Amino acid sequence: MPEKESGNDCSCTANTGWLEALSNRRVFIETFGCRYNFGDTTKLVEILKSNGCMIVGSAGIADAVVVNTCTVVGPTERRMLRLISRYRDHNLFVTGCMPEVQRETIFSVCTPTLIPPEKIREEYRKIMTVAKGGPGIVQIAQGCLGQCTYCLTRFARGPLKSSSKEEIILQVQTIVRSGIPEVQLTAQDVSAWGRDCGRTFPELLADISDIPGKFIVRVGMMNPTTVNYCLDDLVDAFSGDRISKFVHMPIQSGSDAVLSRMGRHYTVLECEEIIAAFRKRYPDITIATDMIVGFPKETETDFSMSCDLIDRVRPNKVNITRYSSRPFTTISSEKDFPDSVKKDRSRIMTTRADQLYGLQNRPLLGNVVPFIVTEIIREGSVMARTPNYTGIVLNEDLAVGFEGRAILVKDRKYFFIGKRVCKF
Repeated sequence: MPEKESGNDCSCTANTGWLEALSNRRVFIETFGCRYNFGDTTKLVEILKSNGCMIVGSAGIADAVVVNTCTVVGPTERRMLRLISRYRDHNLFVTGCMPEVQRETIFSVCTPTLIPPEKIREEYRKIMTVAKGGPGIVQIAQGCLGQCTYCLTRFARGPLKSSSKEEIILQVQTIVRSGIPEVQLTAQDVSAWGRDCGRTFPELLADISDIPGKFIVRVGMMNPTTVNYCLDDLVDAFSGDRISKFVHMPIQSGSDAVLSRMGRHYTVLECEEIIAAFRKRYPDITIATDMIVGFPKETETDFSMSCDLIDRVRPNKVNITRYSSRPFTTISSEKDFPDSVKKDRSRIMTTRADQLYGLQNRPLLGNVVPFIVTEIIREGSVMARTPNYTGIVLNEDLAVGFEGRAILVKDRKYFFIGKRVCKF
């Protein structure tokens, strides 16, 4: 059982005075984990600025430190604890997933003030300002409908709770009016939005597409199970010019037997059919997926099936994670593989994926593609995105929102180096 439900009353540390304690101070923030966590941080920054705070670049010059934590795998948890311990003598605040499920684990290291993530979102609704400098992150839902046997995050975030369409539209409008050209929709499962309130994610995408302004939308991670409920409408919803032709759908394994033990309620064939449906409509769509290697009882045959699936599906990016046992999960008592086995399988799959990237990227060199600048990397260098969300680094000082065309000159595996074409 997660520690937040253990009956140990530590809620006094997560007091309602956290904002007052941070007000009018110099604050350093470190953020880890998914885009949802980064969404909380962008909101927290705006809240703190409105309360007289200055956000600074290091703990050494800060009056207070905030750590936005992730606990998705064991190595990340250990990193969080080392970091929290390092800041134990600072005026320390901790938020994110760990306070929600591993409070006592945090308190075994030190006793910071805990900030419940939902309190950040409550405070943010009072101001609704946005900062320039990066993509605008819109959290469209919290929690999920899944019952994955290995996942601790679902205990931290709870069951699906969709944000209202009105709140989401208002946030997108605020981002666009601020001149930010990229909107990132994020949730634990984006395509689940609305299933707790009688609405559907394709409907939301259609409404977002109707918002006036110059912007692109990157749709976040979608679970194959919830995609299946609205596949045809979802494929249609991607047709708008503002919706990046980019799908991030974690498959996790190429073996139905492993998927069943994972508690993933779909089959490998269903995943392939989803990808085929998107590619039939949008041949150049970018596909990203996640795979777990070394899951308990994963046989060599199971692992080979996962590698073979990558070859068949040909994703543009594969996020590979070695299985890590997490507390409170139903699979945590299962015998784990030695680290050497998981490391070998990760290396083999990474090699297969890298070979695939080369085969897919090389033919694109020399192509001239349209782009919009979405982020300044540093002086003299910007990140731009194509309609299918391919990243292009342009070594020029260009304004965020600048649109043009570029020739792809160098392959950097997950992105390209480009050179702007001034005349065409």
